[in-house]
Amino acid sequence: MTIQSSRFGSIEFTEDDVVTIRDGILGFPEYERYVILNHKEGSAFRWLHCVERHDLAFLIAEPGNFRSDYYIDIPDAISEELGLGVSSPVLVYAIASIPAGRPQDMTLNLAGPIVINCETRQGRQVVVEDARWETRARAFAVVQQPVAEERAAA
Repeated sequence: MTIQSSRFGSIEFTEDDVVTIRDGILGFPEYERYVILNHKEGSAFRWLHCVERHDLAFLIAEPGNFRSDYYIDIPDAISEELGLGVSSPVLVYAIASIPAGRPQDMTLNLAGPIVINCETRQGRQVVVEDARWETRARAFAVVQQPVAEERAAA
């Protein structure tokens, strides 16, 4: 199969590459079929690209690459819906947002991760009710300038 992406040009994939996100992504419930594309070699980022709407793609990343303490309890109803067992291989992604011209201010939606059963390629965006995880958690630590540099800049 091939789609013409407004962002990436021609994308070839097979039906086995498609991940079905039940009820879609928040704000886009009508679009459930996606492929995951590498951002670039060695990057921590991927693209979740919609198969049904060729101009719709989300920058995603595994939260554990940015927050070593990231862990969510997947509700039993979601585990059952996705066919997750104790030993099922699971991928968890967070959608990244990048303010225009300020990539250093990138945020991750840790409160709304996408959970995917790797065996069945079925997924769902989950709303996590855990105060530790924000919808706009900074991806990169804020770097403070040393006091001497601040004075020199003034």
